[in-house]
Amino acid sequence: MNTKLQVTTIMLGVKDVARAKKFYAEGLGCEIDQDHPGFVKCDLGEGSPSLALYAWEAAAQDAGVPAEGSGFRGSSFHFVTGSRDEVDEVMRAAAAAGGTVVKEAAAAGWGGYFGYFSDPDGYLWKVTTAA
Repeated sequence: MNTKLQVTTIMLGVKDVARAKKFYAEGLGCEIDQDHPGFVKCDLGEGSPSLALYAWEAAAQDAGVPAEGSGFRGSSFHFVTGSRDEVDEVMRAAAAAGGTVVKEAAAAGWGGYFGYFSDPDGYLWKVTTAA
């Protein structure tokens, strides 16, 4: 294979596309790049992949897998910020937008500072400082 694998888009299967769009666009400031019934694509900024929000059932059908399943999905998204204040700001914005604080931001033994929130569909985001 001559092409290197890279992530260009992260797709989330969501239960309610309008709710997810509001959470990510209005709540967390993501810019809407495409907006279609059952599908929204957000621009996360230079150097980041785009974020696609796709109706849960349609996403499962697209992949040819069952739509049932819940709990930990075996992955989380990480947002490394420049300061503890930025971590706190993102955590507050996520909670205000309808997300759930899963783990309050706090100092870590390795010298950093981090917390976790989940979006309305349960996807985990870790917001952290680099050190």
